Amino acid sequence: MSSKTKIVVLHLKELIYTGIFAVLGILFLVLMVLMFLPEKNTEVNIDSGRAVRYVPGKYTTSLMLGDAAVDIEVVVDEDQINSISIVNLDDAVATMYPLMEPSLNELAQQIYEKQSLEDITYPDENKYTSMVLLNAISSALQKASVTSAEDSDVSSAGN
Repeated sequence: MSSKTKIVVLHLKELIYTGIFAVLGILFLVLMVLMFLPEKNTEVNIDSGRAVRYVPGKYTTSLMLGDAAVDIEVVVDEDQINSISIVNLDDAVATMYPLMEPSLNELAQQIYEKQSLEDITYPDENKYTSMVLLNAISSALQKASVTSAEDSDVSSAGN
């Protein structure tokens, strides 16, 4: 039996470098997988099983009235609309559009009672002002809704 002995020489420095690069490569792959997996919403509302409709906070929508911008601010909790107000209302705009504040106050009162934008009534003389205000409030509530917040989280994770 003739066996040829083979001698393999391994340099310790090369083994250490190879081991370090292998560990870094595995960590990089794990990090990439964790970054690009979609997040699961594990937040559960335990408070008597009520549904979460809004992400709490202040949400604004801008209206262009002539050359001036007026902001409609909506403050919400998880399940209710707390306040609706006009922000940055200039005196000139208030003079040019005198029905703006009374119309918003009437609409806000109905919205507080119903906690919805459905079946909101307004007088015929304030029809167009009320429709513009309702559209602005609706836009702010869409920003506040839980489903739009989840959609924006998904779209920002994809970018």
